[in-house]
Amino acid sequence: MAVKKMKFEEALSRLEEVVSLLEAGNAELDKSLSLYEEAMKLIRLCNEQLDAAEQKVERIRLGEEKEGTDDGGHDD
Repeated sequence: MAVKKMKFEEALSRLEEVVSLLEAGNAELDKSLSLYEEAMKLIRLCNEQLDAAEQKVERIRLGEEKEGTDDGGHDD
């Protein structure tokens, strides 16, 4: 599966696998470089998805704050 099409949970799971493979230290240099490159792509993807989720939460929060403070222009 292409990294860009992965859901956050899939990318995080694959990242954990890649890190384990790299930490084991059994891979040849070329394979290690390939794994490292994949890990960096996965990290970037996870960060992008987390940033997008954070922005969405912020928009929702701000929308709720506006609704909660909007008294319809009435002074009670």
